[in-house]
Amino acid sequence: MNIIFRIIIITILLFTSGSTFAVENLSAEKNVIEQEIQLPENTELPKRDLNNDGVIDNKDLLIDTSEENFYMFKILGDPVNREEGSLFNKINKSLKGEVTRTDYSNYLLKDVLTVDLDKGPVDRIQFYGKYRGNMSFNFLQEDDYDTNYEITSIDVGMMGKFLPESKTEFKLQFKLTPTKDLSFFQNLISDAYIVNESIPHHEIMIGNSRNQVGVEGGMSTTYVPFVLRSQIARTFANTRAFGARVIGNYSLADYSLAINSSDRFFKEFFPGAEFTGWVNLKPLGKTDGKYGKLVVGGGLNAGKRQENYTVGGAYIGYNYKNFMINAEYSIADGYNARVFSTDKAEGFYTTIGYKLTPKVQLVGRFDQFDPNRDISGDLRREYSAGINYYVKGQGMKILLNYVFCDYQNEENSHRLILGTQFLL
Repeated sequence: MNIIFRIIIITILLFTSGSTFAVENLSAEKNVIEQEIQLPENTELPKRDLNNDGVIDNKDLLIDTSEENFYMFKILGDPVNREEGSLFNKINKSLKGEVTRTDYSNYLLKDVLTVDLDKGPVDRIQFYGKYRGNMSFNFLQEDDYDTNYEITSIDVGMMGKFLPESKTEFKLQFKLTPTKDLSFFQNLISDAYIVNESIPHHEIMIGNSRNQVGVEGGMSTTYVPFVLRSQIARTFANTRAFGARVIGNYSLADYSLAINSSDRFFKEFFPGAEFTGWVNLKPLGKTDGKYGKLVVGGGLNAGKRQENYTVGGAYIGYNYKNFMINAEYSIADGYNARVFSTDKAEGFYTTIGYKLTPKVQLVGRFDQFDPNRDISGDLRREYSAGINYYVKGQGMKILLNYVFCDYQNEENSHRLILGTQFLL
């Protein structure tokens, strides 16, 4: 089994690393670490992660030697001689590492693809690749979901830090998966931004980054507990926007406030401006997790593109040890996501999950969506059940979902979806 596993990883590495290193010569001007809400382990607005891989605190967990985090990677340390420091040896160590946490993006080949620079303004660069794929089996209905949400994703990029005294990080990510209705260049750049942490408890982000429209809608695909996002997330959100953003994080509250261009996917220069804001309250924030984590939040995305649009939302989530439950509601008077629409839509979902073991998680979800409140009889309900197997934490996981679609204006359908995820 270990031999098969290593062959799969090395094959993917050969495919992704060639593309990844090609990124190095394309641009050194725009880059940075992804802002993303972590779910289900954490539902707070994100902090900057010095480790550059989605960690919610400012520690490099991969080299944290505290008792709490020592079990994350059993094999650590620098090569002691030339032979041990070979590329093959580094890859072998990375693949042998045992990962049991799932609340951060552990890139399997981080040690291999990270470069520490001795000269110039950049202190460190990490190259990476992401792959998320699926196999879907539909029963009784041939048509796929009628949204523009796409599951398969292949990304390559770089992220890193300028010199420590600058307190500035960067990220540049390219999407290699073709997307319908978008040209190659419109679809190519997904993240390109810098983040400064000079102000205590705050981060200033400038560039093209994930837009925080709702909790699941503003979350990285890495942490979504199902192969598919909820209907409100894949309809109202799951996009990037170019602008300036302020992120604040305190023990009892956090927030994200942004002024962006209302353009999406570089289709227009500046069709209008938009505001995107989200605020979370954390009533248990000073209890050190003794009673779990409770998050209550709400937000607004409003602006003008072709016409005015407004999306409002509310969220509540609770996590305690291996158990999680949440619910999110959104209502829109027009929305600006993968497509622009003036429809008055609304939706709601609730998710429950439990980890049987550190590697096996059961999840369930009820998801209801009304694509147009002015039209009756088009309510769409989805009932989902799934099991997630974390082979190497978020670095390698397998998702198996069953979805029953109960649509008022269409024939009911059943779907079985097998998803995979690799972070290199």
